[in-house]
Amino acid sequence: MRYFIIISIIAISNTVFAQFAPGVGEAGCTAIYKDSLAIVDWANTCIVSRGYINIEDTNLTFTQEDSTSNRAFFGKDSLALNSAKGAMDVVSLGDGGVATLSFNFPIYNGEGADFAVFENGMKAQSDPYNYFLELAFVEVSTDGIKYIRFPSVSLTQTNTQIGNFDQIDPTKIYNLAGKYEANYGTPFDLQDLADSSGINIDSINFIRIIDVVGDINTEFANYDSQGNKINDPFPTPYWTGGFDLDAVGIIHSLGQNSIDILDAENLIIIYPNPAKLFVKVLINKENIKPKSIDIVDVSGRIIKHYNCNTNNNTLNISELKTGLYFINILVNNNIITKKLIVD
Repeated sequence: MRYFIIISIIAISNTVFAQFAPGVGEAGCTAIYKDSLAIVDWANTCIVSRGYINIEDTNLTFTQEDSTSNRAFFGKDSLALNSAKGAMDVVSLGDGGVATLSFNFPIYNGEGADFAVFENGMKAQSDPYNYFLELAFVEVSTDGIKYIRFPSVSLTQTNTQIGNFDQIDPTKIYNLAGKYEANYGTPFDLQDLADSSGINIDSINFIRIIDVVGDINTEFANYDSQGNKINDPFPTPYWTGGFDLDAVGIIHSLGQNSIDILDAENLIIIYPNPAKLFVKVLINKENIKPKSIDIVDVSGRIIKHYNCNTNNNTLNISELKTGLYFINILVNNNIITKKLIVD
């Protein structure tokens, strides 16, 4: 289920009249408040690779107290952990900087938004009363190797560069983190990636946040999924430059509403095992049905993915090479893992 609202769109150019979800407090806003009961978990690890304070002049430096650098250096990586705090409890990424986060439990594709990214944007106090927003791409991964980017849209004009303290209209932005002001997260729905290969949208273990370089200079510009340049405040040549990551809140976590693991071990039967051509996955209880089944190799790579709605599944494994595999069964929002030997 998608959370954005398109009121009108005429696909002609970046100057089209289009409206996605508006700012906080307006009808149709999809922002998720930091204290929302929908959030069940937060990131527990974060590693940041800082970008330059000005990608057009990588020799330019900024000094704050005893520190001088040509890259953003405000905030520690740990400030992106746990709940959103807003204001200045953030880590600044710099131009094109990257933050990689992981969680206590995998994220799965539930109804509506599955997680939300928080930044410290501000509502402007002058006409036209839009927002100071710094944007970022969002990517997800099951194995920490293959990442898939959410399709994004930026319909902000690209004739004039947005200055480092200028405003953005959030109704021109879709699926870019930083769309909302501080304390309100931008939602992301894994269903948008349902047709992607290389990830399991019911088992996301990593999220990557990549600062959008909002420079409309073609040499340095970033583009949305439709090929539009993304125009956001540039340059921001300070220690606080780039996207300011506050937190990532999880809405659908496999750590929630899980069935008892010991019961699951008794309920799920894999046979024959070892197997050669076919293997059956049977859940020995009529009212418990798996949502999906994955066959994973010893390196953690998903070899086969099956959507299912029955408690008796037959899997074709004739193409698998001899060796040890794992079968991950998603049941009641919990992943149960069984070993499989292919001979």
